[in-house]
Amino acid sequence: MTLKEQVIENHNDFLESLHHRFLDDDRKAALQRFENIGFPTKKDEEYKYTNLKEITEKEYNFFPKESHNITKEQLDELHLGEENFDWITFVNGKLHKELSKVSIENVEFLSFNYALNDEKHKDIFDKYFNTIAADKSAFTNLNQAYCKYGFFLKVPKNVVIEKPIHVFYISQNQEENTFYNTRNLLIVEEGAKVEIIESHHNFDSTYVLTNSVTEIFTYPNAKADWHKLQNDNDTSYLIDNTFAKQEKDSLTTVNTFSFGGKLVRNNLDFIQNGSNINSFMNGITIIGKDQLVDHHTAVHHNQPNCESYQNYKGIFNGKSHGVFNGKVFVDKIAQKTNAYQQNNNVLLSEGATIDTKPQLEIFADDVKCSHGCTVGQLNEDALFYLRARGISKKEAQALLLYAFANDAMQNIDIEPLKEKISKLLAEKLEVDIEF
Repeated sequence: MTLKEQVIENHNDFLESLHHRFLDDDRKAALQRFENIGFPTKKDEEYKYTNLKEITEKEYNFFPKESHNITKEQLDELHLGEENFDWITFVNGKLHKELSKVSIENVEFLSFNYALNDEKHKDIFDKYFNTIAADKSAFTNLNQAYCKYGFFLKVPKNVVIEKPIHVFYISQNQEENTFYNTRNLLIVEEGAKVEIIESHHNFDSTYVLTNSVTEIFTYPNAKADWHKLQNDNDTSYLIDNTFAKQEKDSLTTVNTFSFGGKLVRNNLDFIQNGSNINSFMNGITIIGKDQLVDHHTAVHHNQPNCESYQNYKGIFNGKSHGVFNGKVFVDKIAQKTNAYQQNNNVLLSEGATIDTKPQLEIFADDVKCSHGCTVGQLNEDALFYLRARGISKKEAQALLLYAFANDAMQNIDIEPLKEKISKLLAEKLEVDIEF
């Protein structure tokens, strides 16, 4: 049975399993849209270079077992040494307070499932839920039909959350391939500030497919940073859809670090809804074997005097495959827009490939917009310079690659996260780096 057939067959049982029912009509409508659209194939322009057959032809369990035997040692290995952070731990879809540390005050924080069961949040969901997620996407419709796991966080006006919040999504003790539809909703009100780190971890040898949708609303003079640390095992698939809507004078950053997972697709959509907005998107991808990582970004400049910055670096080895498609749309009223987009890639083996396509659609005449991409190998002159100073070829290559990727994480202001990314870079490149 294909995944599409499973989705349709399991939906009534899924609805019956829920304690809340006020979204039933929306869920049924989303399922109908999904059924009409179907999963994208390579005939679809947006998935021209990404074959989903490996995912869509497997069978999955839609109702994961809640039992687990996660140890403290296993959890400690996932942390960044962030003793002063807060963290939220979901295991097999369920929020586990005993495995979490939440000290934040004066905010509304709930698991997504609990928020759906709380009548006082119905107005919030009516106002925000699924208002910026694309309704023409198979995966966002599928998520709306089945979403249950994830979190809801509302940061009130002028509240600054000093501690970063690390959100762990863990799957363990599953005997069958398992399907998760995680849903996150972040509302950062005027003058507020928050930083989120998100990571997914599969502890089983069975396959996990995670279809995640995140909606971020950043109000005037607010700041929201979301860091995605993607370093899962080879039996993990991740389809990530993140939508960010910004109001005037706000700043939103999404950093995506892709090191693990069999197939990862990141869809990132920024909507600028005011003036003097800054949007930042950075990414580092280092993969090998037969891994695939696909980044699709879009920035909608709808108002004047705004900036966006995209910087994605890719290092590909083995028979790995990278994809980058970045779009920038500048509306005719969005004068004084400054949009920068760059994608640089290094291929380390003959079997590795990258398909890259930066795009600009500009309807205003007073703008500064640039885009570019490079695909190549290491600079031979720089390599010779290092080897002439007694550094081995392998170490010289690794040092050059480390420097190549490093500038894509310069805007991370969480030191433990920056150190973790640096260590992962060093491990992937097999080089000793002093921190």
